[in-house]
Amino acid sequence: MTETLKQGLTKVPEIALGFWIIKILATTLGETGGDAVTMSMHLGYAVGTLIFLAVFVAAVIAQIRATRFNPYLYWLTIVATTTVGTTMADFADRSLGIGYAGGTSILILLLGASLAIWHGVEGSVSVNTVATPRTEAFYWVTILFSQTLGTALGDWMADTNGLGFGGGALVFGAVIALTGAGYYFTRISHVALFWAAFIFTRPLGATVGDLLDKPLALGGMDLSRVGASTVLTVAIILLILVLPQRPGRHPAVQRAN
Repeated sequence: MTETLKQGLTKVPEIALGFWIIKILATTLGETGGDAVTMSMHLGYAVGTLIFLAVFVAAVIAQIRATRFNPYLYWLTIVATTTVGTTMADFADRSLGIGYAGGTSILILLLGASLAIWHGVEGSVSVNTVATPRTEAFYWVTILFSQTLGTALGDWMADTNGLGFGGGALVFGAVIALTGAGYYFTRISHVALFWAAFIFTRPLGATVGDLLDKPLALGGMDLSRVGASTVLTVAIILLILVLPQRPGRHPAVQRAN
């Protein structure tokens, strides 16, 4: 492999079917894992947020300092964003008392601002350009906001529209399917569709996670949060081993080839 090609490889995985399968499992783990700490361990949303925020910051620093793509480190960082996103959204919606509409509105503004600043500085928000410390920082901040927004959307849909967790999962699954159809059958920007899919896989995972661990009286299956989180963790590790985990390529390298 040439030095140019080495420099052109990003530290995020190639976007393929395996990526989305693991992403959905990771977002589900974020919901069950976040609830395990804040609810099962009775630490509360504020303490849970501080714990997971520290894990997130440490994981991002390790990811940025890494010299090459490491699938285990990458997916650990993704899981960290989902868990802290869960506790941050719950803290904003419930502990601060601003409700689902208020929390969702704030997060939409934060996500929009993150994408706008990233695009203004770098000229693109494509994940294929994530190959420098600065773009990685933009990438992970944007992902954190998107994961938190997705949690708020999932909770809002399941709790306030009478759909329940199963119905909410079906709705967000349909939205993701439409996004996939847009990728293959329309000329809508693939970058925009990627971020839409990334955002909506989070509420899908949130509603599935709630379906697994919430009490029967609330429409859940009342499974152990720790047990569900353990099973999801094992499944993610196995899929990383089985499914191809190749780094994406920087557009400059693609053009050169």
